[in-house]
Amino acid sequence: MRRPSDPVPRHTEHAERTEHAGPGGPAGRIRRFSRGERWIHRSTAALMGLCVATAACLYLPALAELVGRRHLVVTVHVWSGLLLVVPFLLGLASRAFRADLRRLGRFGPHDRVWLRAALRRDRVTRRPAGKFNAGQKVYAGWLAGAVLVMAGTGMLMWWTGLVPLVQRTAATFVHDWLALTVAVVLAAHIGKALGDPEARRGLRTGSVGRAWAEREHPLWRPGE
Repeated sequence: MRRPSDPVPRHTEHAERTEHAGPGGPAGRIRRFSRGERWIHRSTAALMGLCVATAACLYLPALAELVGRRHLVVTVHVWSGLLLVVPFLLGLASRAFRADLRRLGRFGPHDRVWLRAALRRDRVTRRPAGKFNAGQKVYAGWLAGAVLVMAGTGMLMWWTGLVPLVQRTAATFVHDWLALTVAVVLAAHIGKALGDPEARRGLRTGSVGRAWAEREHPLWRPGE
């Protein structure tokens, strides 16, 4: 019989640590995102942040004067924008990422219920959601389209010989106003994330509390 003062064998320590663990991780927590998905999100967020920061330096006179080196800022802005698609393309090698893309692309009756309740600011009606709620689906689809349009108009502005001046002027108009819209939407996205610590923890660690998942995403069945 092992005495209290005896060292705990390594395999016993491991068994004690995992005794209450479920398939998704520690007791009370379930796996939400894989390591690859978290890498994709962080890489995309970093590139998007760089795009927004350099755009601000180009269009706000006070920042432009403070930073200077306009050609360098333009170059960084263009390449960070073009590289935005790289994390997505690399992520297609991940089965978990592809599965989540399919979830984001499906819009069912429960999503319409969620949207109606959100638009009416109805806090009484239950908002059913799977792994992703309707707001997240709309946001992901809109942002993907916006990035493609921004990349296309940006290339027309950068490589001036591609199209005549009239088309470049139109591309600049679309690019500038869409950039402002993207900045507002991103600010709202960040504000929403700041108000939900458990959602942020899921992106940071990959797992979320079971109680949070059952409350915010009651239709989600982990592992399916």
